[in-house]
Amino acid sequence: MACDLNSDLGESFGPWPMGDDVAMLDVVSSANIACGFHAGDPAGIFRTVKAAVERGIAIGAHVGYRDLVGFGRRNMEPTSEELFGDVIYQIGALQGIAKAAGGRVTYVKPHGALYNTIAHDERQAADVIRAILAIDPGLVLLALAGAPVVEQARAAGLTVVEEVFADRAYMPDGQLVSRRQPGAVIHDPETVAQRVLVMARDGVVQAIDGSTVKITAQSICVHGDSPNAVAMARAVRKALDEAGIEVAPFAPARP
Repeated sequence: MACDLNSDLGESFGPWPMGDDVAMLDVVSSANIACGFHAGDPAGIFRTVKAAVERGIAIGAHVGYRDLVGFGRRNMEPTSEELFGDVIYQIGALQGIAKAAGGRVTYVKPHGALYNTIAHDERQAADVIRAILAIDPGLVLLALAGAPVVEQARAAGLTVVEEVFADRAYMPDGQLVSRRQPGAVIHDPETVAQRVLVMARDGVVQAIDGSTVKITAQSICVHGDSPNAVAMARAVRKALDEAGIEVAPFAPARP
């Protein structure tokens, strides 16, 4: 049994640090790297990509809304033309940086509000899917497990990997609890590790109301900007290793 472990990285901006990318890269198998729209600056993004390449970590384009102030977590309604162009622009930028660092982008994971929106918004999902197909149909889409976008993207011809969140609470319908609500983010490393084991091994997660939700855990995300993010990632990795679940990238670097 194998499962991917990913984290959102490359999100520091100038003198403002965000997370510990190097430490996280020693734990995860895939890195969702910011492309400059919601976070990240070119020099910092390059450093993170270079560190990922040196460790053999899969590199994904973490595309988002054009929203530096809101860290890409504010809902937006770009036109189809705008969203299509923005996604292509961000993937292309990271592809250039990855090439310069000796690596290659192998997948795409939308960020924050864009990720949550396309999970259920057919129009914005179609724009993102169309952009990925236009720039490289071989890129894998990392999407919320069980969401409508999974089948929508597969029907369009993309390979899709279903993702669960180690440190986020779930609604009974499988959606993530809004960050505005109490209890939306789980901070205790051991609690997070045990939740991940159940998700990976049993294919279920306990929702915020105590109910059990079926879930497909092909890739597990630990947010790099969460408090104790590295400790959580290490606890999750340790739990998976001890349970005999191999941690491996779903889209390893291509030559």
